[in-house]
Amino acid sequence: MQDVTGLAFMRVIAHYGAPDFFFTEFFRVHSQSRPEKHILRSIDENATGRPVFAQIIGGDARHITRTVIELLRHPIAGIDLNLGCPAPKVCKKNAGGGLLREPEKISEILAALRDAVPAPRLLTVKMRIGFEDTRHYDEILELINIHRVDMLAVHGRTVRELYRGAVHQDAIARAVSRVRRPVLANGDITTAGAAARALAQTGAAGVMIGRHAIRNPWIFRQCREHFAGAPRASVTLADVRGYIQRLHEATQNDATTDAPVPESAHVARMKKFLNFVGQSVDPEGAFLRDMRRAASAAALLAACDTHLLAGAAASRLFADEPYPGVIARPNCET
Repeated sequence: MQDVTGLAFMRVIAHYGAPDFFFTEFFRVHSQSRPEKHILRSIDENATGRPVFAQIIGGDARHITRTVIELLRHPIAGIDLNLGCPAPKVCKKNAGGGLLREPEKISEILAALRDAVPAPRLLTVKMRIGFEDTRHYDEILELINIHRVDMLAVHGRTVRELYRGAVHQDAIARAVSRVRRPVLANGDITTAGAAARALAQTGAAGVMIGRHAIRNPWIFRQCREHFAGAPRASVTLADVRGYIQRLHEATQNDATTDAPVPESAHVARMKKFLNFVGQSVDPEGAFLRDMRRAASAAALLAACDTHLLAGAAASRLFADEPYPGVIARPNCET
């Protein structure tokens, strides 16, 4: 997830139960690009015990190939091509989800990637089901087969749908039936139960979880417990306060230089995370309102103490699902 899945966040997530593998933030690929140093750190200093894929986004096969050659010098599990980002500034450059309008360009890029990524490294793709509609969907799924992509993740919405409306599980199931490699279901995997339902509805080999791992870092552990038929550990608001403290400490330094981040910038960054966490704190959104007003680190953490630790709050359960109507203001591609 852009501006999220850096080294600090990966370390925090691993503390609560890491996923089977991580994907980096996307490396922006263009004529003047070089792999961003802070994203490379999340590969080179990954001590989570889980493999990490280098995610790339761009629209030019030559520059993508050049970038992949550089990335292969690092300990990556493989290369992941982003065909799903719905951000307008990305799509205008005909990258991310914008490429879904041009199957021919996708074919050219996949061919270059397949030639550039040697075994045992894997080539994976994350995509949506179309740009405005699904007119090119089946053609692109066939390209996944033709170019021998090793794994496909499908977010079951079009680019235009962003994160609104129901995920089209039938479209993900269509990919499962047509693609000759493992397919992951993505989109609104909010809980372990939602993960199980997505697998049952689509026949997918697994799920990809994005935004809701920010909200609930226990979600990967809870999925494993659910699939194993084991009791699922409950999470209290006091546990959530511990997560916030750990996240606060992990993100205090600049991801590239390790120099301390200015307080105002650090507070702004923490608010991006807490926008998601706050969806499951209280149904009225009071925590979000107070948190968003904080202008200093002390005020931000005081708001957390008030809503997560004071009185009976500490023992109250953190909601599995986001409360209806409590909006996170999404700021990342997942």
